Amino acid sequence: MGPCRFDQLTPELQAIATDKFTFQNWAKTFKCTPELLFEPTTEEQVQKAVLLAKSLNKPLKAFGCGHSPSDLACSPGFMINIDKMDNLLSVDVKTCRATVQAGMSLHKLHKVLRENGLALSNLGSISDQSVAGVMATASHGTGAEYGCLSTMIVDLTLITADGSILFCSPTENVNVFEAARCSLGALGIITRMTLQAEPDFRLEAIQKPYKFSDVLNDWDNVIHSAQHARVWWYPHTDDCVVWRANRTTKEISRTGPSFLMERFYGFHTYQAMLNVTRYSTRLIPYLTKLMFNTLHSQPVNMVDVSNKVFNFDCLFPQYVNEWAIDWKDAPDALRKLDKFINENDLKVHFPVEIRFVDQDDVWLSPAYGRKTCYIGVIMYRPYGKPVPYKKYWKAYEDIMREYNGRPHWAKAHGQTRKDLEASYPKFNEFLRVRQQLDPTGMFLNDYLRRHVISPGKETASRL
Repeated sequence: MGPCRFDQLTPELQAIATDKFTFQNWAKTFKCTPELLFEPTTEEQVQKAVLLAKSLNKPLKAFGCGHSPSDLACSPGFMINIDKMDNLLSVDVKTCRATVQAGMSLHKLHKVLRENGLALSNLGSISDQSVAGVMATASHGTGAEYGCLSTMIVDLTLITADGSILFCSPTENVNVFEAARCSLGALGIITRMTLQAEPDFRLEAIQKPYKFSDVLNDWDNVIHSAQHARVWWYPHTDDCVVWRANRTTKEISRTGPSFLMERFYGFHTYQAMLNVTRYSTRLIPYLTKLMFNTLHSQPVNMVDVSNKVFNFDCLFPQYVNEWAIDWKDAPDALRKLDKFINENDLKVHFPVEIRFVDQDDVWLSPAYGRKTCYIGVIMYRPYGKPVPYKKYWKAYEDIMREYNGRPHWAKAHGQTRKDLEASYPKFNEFLRVRQQLDPTGMFLNDYLRRHVISPGKETASRL
C-alpha cells in the first residue's frame, strides 16, 4: 500500500498530525522521516492513530524525547509522540503511589511528586526522558539495594495493535504486565502508569578520588559503602572517582569546585581540547590526567533534593555503549578492558562509568535474576572528522560477552536474537506475548527485527 497523504486523514486526525517531520535522536546518531507524525493528547486519539495504521498496514512507533542513542524509536511509517500526554491523574500519599500519563517527562514527574511530598527512590543520570520511554528500556540508576526504574511500575495501561485498551497489573493480564514493564515499544502504546514512590528526601553525595586498583581490590565494600554508589574510571591512568550518596536531613549545601568551574573546564575547555586531540590522539592520556587533576583530585560534597543529586549533565556529544554483567565479575572484566586498551595502544576518552543495580524479576531487564554492574564507555563524537572507536567497541563488547553481558536496550549494540535468548530466561515468553498482542508486527522496526526477532548472525553495533 502506498503512502498515506495528510489530506486523506479525518479532521480529528489532521488536528494532531503532520507530514513534514524528521526524527533525530539526542546523540544525532540516527534519524528517520516517517510518513506521518501524530501528537495525541488523549487515549482515544492514540486509538484512532493505531486503527488507521492497522487499516493501512503501516508500522507505528511511539517516542518521547528521543534520548536513546540507538534506532529503537525509528520508523518509516507512522510515529506517535506522546509528550502532550503528561498529566498527573491521581496520587495516594498514604501508599506513596502516583498515576500519570506516560508521556510525562521525568523532570515534570519530579515536580508533581514533590508537590505531594513524594519522590522516586532512584534515578539515572538524566530526567529528559518520558516515563514510558525510561521504563520501556529498563533504564537504571545506581544502588546495591535498588532495582531498575521498571521495578517501580505498579500497573500500566496499553493500547494494543487492534485498538484495545488493556489494563495490566500483577493480578490482571499478568503476563502482559510482566512483558510490558520493559516492552521496547514492541507490545503497543503505553498511555498511563502507576508508580511506586517514597516520601520526598534529600541526598548527601560525597565524591572522592581513589586509585582504581584499590577500588577493584575492595570491590564488595565499595558497592555497599553507601545507599547509592558509582565509580568513574579514567582510562590510561589508575585514577578514579567514587561517588557515594545517602539520604539525609542536612540543609542544602555544596563544597568543592564551583558550578562555573565544572561547566567551564568540564564542558567548554574539555570539549575544545578533545577537538584538538582528533588530530593528535597521543595527547588524550595527558588530557585525561589534566582533567582529573583539575576537577576531580579533591573531594566534593553536595546536599540537595534527590533528583538534583542523582542527575548529571551528559555534556558533549558522544558515542556510548553500556552493558550489564554480574557485579562479582566486574573487576576481572575491567582489568581485561584496561589491559586491552594499553596493549593495543588505544586512545580512549573518559569516563568509564560503573554503576550497581539490584537483581529483579522484570523479564527483559538486564538485571533479571542477578545483582548487576553496568559498565558504560564513551567516545567523543565531534562534528567533522570522526573519532575512531569501533576497535574499542568490539573489544569492550567481546569482554562483556565473556561474562554473559546484556546490553542496555536503549543503546546500540551487536547482540542477536540467539544471543539474547541465551541471556534472558524469559526472552521467548516475551516474544509469545508480543506475537499474541501484535501478530502482524505493527510495532516492529529495524532495531527490533535486527536484535529481537531475526535469528541472524552477529551484527556490529550500528553507530
